[in-house]
Amino acid sequence: MDKEIKLLNQYWTDIYFSLHYAHEEQISHQAVRILQMIEKTDLNSVGNIAEYLKVSHNTASEHVKKLVGKGFLFKSRSDVDERKVILHLTKLGKEVLKKNTSLDESKLENIMHSLSDKERFDLMNSLKILSERAK
Repeated sequence: MDKEIKLLNQYWTDIYFSLHYAHEEQISHQAVRILQMIEKTDLNSVGNIAEYLKVSHNTASEHVKKLVGKGFLFKSRSDVDERKVILHLTKLGKEVLKKNTSLDESKLENIMHSLSDKERFDLMNSLKILSERAK
């Protein structure tokens, strides 16, 4: 099993290295993780970010302030509790996140066209299972 895990990690990093978008924005790894957290979870407050990153509330607040300043995030008040500030991705934030975490769709399209129907099915099924189990 250990060998399979090492191979899976190697495949994963090879895939990302070969197929990622060219990075255009100067954005830190931590900032990308904050954008991902807001996109993929309902944990969208400064307190949640501090807990997720294992940093102080003030440090998380500074990260958020920078992301708001760059136009990647905006804040709103909770409808349920107006004291609570909710963080949201802007259109630019979504684009930056995609460019920093996703695979280049044109590169993927070229590969998908080169696969047989069975290979495409196997690939999609395998990644679907991995995605579902990861969640």
